[in-house]
Amino acid sequence: MSMYNSNRGGIIQIIIGIIFVLITAQLISLQIFSSKYVLAANNNAIFRKIIYPDRGIIYDRKKRALLENTISYDLVVIPNEARGVDTATLCEILKIDKAEYNKRIVEVIIKNTRVKAGIFEPFLSAELYAQLTENLYRFPGFSISERSIRSYPYNTAAHVLGYVAEVDVKFLKVHGEEGYEMGDYAGMTGLEKQYESILMGQRGVKRYLRDNKGKIQGPFEKGEFDTLAIAGRNLFTSMDVEVQQLAEKLLQHKIGSVVALNPKTGSVIAMASSPGYNPNLLTGNQRRKTIGRLLTDTARPIYNRAIKGQYPPGSTFKPLGALIALDEGLITPSFGYNCFGLYTSCGDPRKCEHHNAGHAANLQLALAYSCNSYFLQVFRMAIDNPKYRDAKKGYLKWKQYMNSFGLGRKLGIDLPSENRANIPDTAQYNKECNGLYSE
Repeated sequence: MSMYNSNRGGIIQIIIGIIFVLITAQLISLQIFSSKYVLAANNNAIFRKIIYPDRGIIYDRKKRALLENTISYDLVVIPNEARGVDTATLCEILKIDKAEYNKRIVEVIIKNTRVKAGIFEPFLSAELYAQLTENLYRFPGFSISERSIRSYPYNTAAHVLGYVAEVDVKFLKVHGEEGYEMGDYAGMTGLEKQYESILMGQRGVKRYLRDNKGKIQGPFEKGEFDTLAIAGRNLFTSMDVEVQQLAEKLLQHKIGSVVALNPKTGSVIAMASSPGYNPNLLTGNQRRKTIGRLLTDTARPIYNRAIKGQYPPGSTFKPLGALIALDEGLITPSFGYNCFGLYTSCGDPRKCEHHNAGHAANLQLALAYSCNSYFLQVFRMAIDNPKYRDAKKGYLKWKQYMNSFGLGRKLGIDLPSENRANIPDTAQYNKECNGLYSE
């Protein structure tokens, strides 16, 4: 009986010894050999400072910078470390009250948790920066972070360039796996959004060791775990800033858009939408004051009519109808139509601008005079094309031609949010015309 107890006691001692050795080995590994686990645990003795990179510059075709970067400073705070803050002095400098101070701390906690730095006051003016730097020792948990913001030397091309803004929770749900975190900025519209992955660069991180009072003692592990900020790559466009400015000038006090293309390549030289806005109004503190007004303006100044507006094409549509009729063998260049200033063959008379005899005697004259009657007749001939036997098939063939010209579909311009134009199908016409062309 005593031998059994002795053996059992020995086994227990061996188990305890093995556990002790494992715990000791794990502690040695964590505390001596594996500083990376200290980082992962977000040790309170380490201050993590984000280094934001310069975004890439966007140039026109003559290598003139359509936008540039300027330096901006943010006051950031780690709520868990904001203890013993001289709130009276801080509120006096920022011109806020204690209630606003508490509100901002709560907002930072909601966005970034208590242990991560969040923006308390963005885009510090030079005066604020100087005052805060001088008094920063009074505000434990607070620090100043540097970032670059956009500026627009030509005050032009706002719709094309787009703007950047701080990411929100909704953005992070979609792009969180791409390395974004609260406090980062990203392109929200225009080229800034379309080429975000090229322009954004890669943020860097510097880690500092602090004492029990939060004072920086020096780099953590001699900077072994620091990462360098990598600037974004530049973007060279086909735009011409002078043509762009001219287009915007011509559109002043008007509603509409202007697009200038290189007909050989299809590249965009200018794209203007009116009413518009000065892109400098959406940078720094001005953005917060301006964005709400722009978004609620019934004239929709942020709306890019060049890629989203839908308008009747007018007489520029007529040559395409003629090309279809020529390709289908319905007309020849000598085909003429006897127009008396009114087209009556559709049951809904349409006037023509010209009454002089022979102004639609052939295709060339009809184009020169932009004869409504001529091209209405050509359109009717395409729909009633005997090759397709019924109006529905004739119209769908005509629609196919139009789609091949790029009408009624997205062109795929490298800008986000392009809308598709409307070439109705037969179902829509049947609905609107009460079954004029029955199924």
